[in-house]
Amino acid sequence: MKNKIISWLAATLAIIVSAYILPGVVVSTFFAAFVTAVVLGIINAFIKPILLVLTLPLNVLTLGLFTLIINALLIMLTGVIVPGFEVFNFWWALLFGLILSLVSFVLHSVVKD
Repeated sequence: MKNKIISWLAATLAIIVSAYILPGVVVSTFFAAFVTAVVLGIINAFIKPILLVLTLPLNVLTLGLFTLIINALLIMLTGVIVPGFEVFNFWWALLFGLILSLVSFVLHSVVKD
């Protein structure tokens, strides 16, 4: 349980850092970033695999780049669900997904040590 909380806090920090870097993404409070991390984790655990299976031919055709579009759409869905987390348009969501994955990679590599 302790590892899961540390992972959520690292994801929350990654969301805050990514939103700070991008002017098209707004996170109002730390609690909103924490809820965003939880909701994004739930969406990625349940909805994303279904979408990946349904779009498998298109994903194979684009050599996996369609996954970035699915990721951006799921980030926009999270912005609709979570109050205090706002993404202005699709392109900001796409860029947010890319930066969030980079920041998460760095933070999780630091946290594991």
